Amino acid sequence: MTDKPKKPPAKTATRKAASAKPANKKTTKTPKQAEIKNEPNLAPGGEASPPVLINAQYIKDLSFEAPSAPEIFTDMQKQQPDISINIDVRAQPLNENIFEVTLHITSECKVGDKIAFIQELVYCGVFTINVPSEHIQAVLLIECPRLLFPFARNIIADSSRDGGFPPLMLSPVDFVDMFKKRHPAATQADRSASVN
Repeated sequence: MTDKPKKPPAKTATRKAASAKPANKKTTKTPKQAEIKNEPNLAPGGEASPPVLINAQYIKDLSFEAPSAPEIFTDMQKQQPDISINIDVRAQPLNENIFEVTLHITSECKVGDKIAFIQELVYCGVFTINVPSEHIQAVLLIECPRLLFPFARNIIADSSRDGGFPPLMLSPVDFVDMFKKRHPAATQADRSASVN
């Protein structure tokens, strides 16, 4: 008498595993994939584009002069230097919603009556602005220079250090306050709009 060979149980296990895997994939991954695809299309205000987009940023002008060197280095050890800094922000349209924002920084260091160094930086950025027209001016003169300032600050520090002086570290700038002082009419209009 010969016994019939029995089928190995491993085959039934693999069949069960194979039949179970597609069921798990359908129930767990399909709903998650649908949620992930829908989320990026939802933006605040129904806009798909970000309100501010940086297309490019660059140095348009950079100059450093030390007219009293090398004698000024000895004078700086005896007397505390006096540093004056001026920052200006300007914007001009390039296209329908594309603007060039210019951050103009000038610094002058004096020791007594002698000029230790004069530094000038014109740092620019090209921005695409996707906000209502009544907010464009504030975005251009507040948010855009705020994004450019850290890069301009590093350039000022590096160039003054490379010029043989201690690095000039600019303090943070309140661009909101600058905007309010230079454009009081726009600030008043925003206040009246918020009240109404």
